[in-house]
Amino acid sequence: MTATSPSHRRRTLLAVSALTALSLSLAACGGDDLEEKGGSGEEGGGGSLTIGGAGFTEATIMTQLYAQILEDAGYSTTIETVEGRELYWPELESGGIDIVPEYAATAAEFLNAQVNGADAEPVASSDVEATVTALRELAEPRGLTVLDAGEAVDQNAFAVTEEFADEHDLTTLTDLGESGLPIRLAAGEDCPERPFCQPGLEETYGIDITEVDPQGVGTVQGKQAVQNGDDDMALVVTTDATLKDFDLVLLEDDKNLQLADNLLPVLNTGSASDEGIATALNRLTAELTTDDLIELNRQVDSERRQAEDVARDYLEEHGLLEN
Repeated sequence: MTATSPSHRRRTLLAVSALTALSLSLAACGGDDLEEKGGSGEEGGGGSLTIGGAGFTEATIMTQLYAQILEDAGYSTTIETVEGRELYWPELESGGIDIVPEYAATAAEFLNAQVNGADAEPVASSDVEATVTALRELAEPRGLTVLDAGEAVDQNAFAVTEEFADEHDLTTLTDLGESGLPIRLAAGEDCPERPFCQPGLEETYGIDITEVDPQGVGTVQGKQAVQNGDDDMALVVTTDATLKDFDLVLLEDDKNLQLADNLLPVLNTGSASDEGIATALNRLTAELTTDDLIELNRQVDSERRQAEDVARDYLEEHGLLEN
């Protein structure tokens, strides 16, 4: 995700010193024998795979989707939940974790900073193909394989009330800029400095941001502030499943201000090189849409269903389980 996202809200990087105190949460989805890894390079070679990821709802759902479609393809899988990209990426590179669901732009900029320093020129953009290419160039020398990205994307977005949008005939951020309306924005406290938040809205769309209300990204408080009329617009994410609960709608980022944070699998090249792994994950990636993610998130967050059950139902309904 981009710098203003809550990982965002959910994907916040933990200090490296936390490594010494980390207690990894393991949720078995198959056999526990990790001695035989799925790295023979042959179609359907079987073996054991560890799927890693962060602990927020969407990541939990994605790891379940990966684990279950790979089990159906003949692999034994274990899920390892790690609260922070700085912690699970070293495990991915070492082979302690074999596969993670990732976000193209966020992963590219994370590796960019690792390889070229925190002040490196950005390599991610709103162009998903160029962003994935940049990610691969950074990942491959580190022993990682980046599979293709799909349509599903979780990136920054901006929401207003449906009433506000209707009153001012708004469907896009361009419409909002052209309206000349003064906007009080509920967002993260770093929004005034982030190119994809206040500066981007002002420079790309000409939106008049009069004040940033530091409510965070996609928080209940921020959405309530817009619903109640205390703020005019909130910074959220495209896969937020609760917008309707607050009578909010997204304004389209029609000039592509936000980076291409499309979902894709990243694999340890040595331990997850079976062709069957890529085949199974590519089938899922090609099927999954942003609307699908919103619905899956809604079922877990609003209906309080278990991510494991939600993932299984999705795979079955979309014909992705063959065995």
